Amino acid sequence: MGIIRNILVVLFTLSTVWVSFAQQKKLVQFSGVIHNADTNIVVPYVSVINLSYQNYTVNANHQGYFSFVAHEGDTILFTSVGYLSERVIIPKVPGDKYTAMVNMTAEIKELPMVTPYPWASIDEFNMAFMSLEIADDDIVVAKKNLSPESLAALAAVTPRSAEEIQSFSATQNHIGLTNRAVNQRMANPLLSPFAWGNLIRQITEGNKSRERNR
Repeated sequence: MGIIRNILVVLFTLSTVWVSFAQQKKLVQFSGVIHNADTNIVVPYVSVINLSYQNYTVNANHQGYFSFVAHEGDTILFTSVGYLSERVIIPKVPGDKYTAMVNMTAEIKELPMVTPYPWASIDEFNMAFMSLEIADDDIVVAKKNLSPESLAALAAVTPRSAEEIQSFSATQNHIGLTNRAVNQRMANPLLSPFAWGNLIRQITEGNKSRERNR
């Protein structure tokens, strides 16, 4: 009786192992490219999640391509911002590779209507703006922010824009060229009014001295 029972236990164990081995899913290399269903443009950086294997996640590259190892019968979830989620179940394949072209549909959300201004015209808005009652504290803060000291401190730490730098450089170049031209004119005695005045004074004094010597 004991021998028969041991034989039955062994047979049951072997059958369990055989069934488990027979039910084991085959590994396949799951690859594919993800496209927009409407425009046929690739969708980059999509999250690809294997829901049947502990939510194992990979990301498609910038060209929408993905590739990873999965099992036959696994449910794969594709998610991306701005698109509806898609699911793909890996079927049984004769080989060890399965390639799929995944199409994702753009998610369109209708936002509620927004009225930017509650006034019927710009004139009404101007009238409402001019009639605003501003608290004294806000006026004090505004005056403090626009004081010469605050503006000077702000100008000391604010970098110049490209337009300001170009204008300053052009002004400095103009001043330099002007000073150089003035110096060149002053260096030429024929162009100096003081030199002409001294020459006329010398000629006049020379004539007077010659008259006295006669």
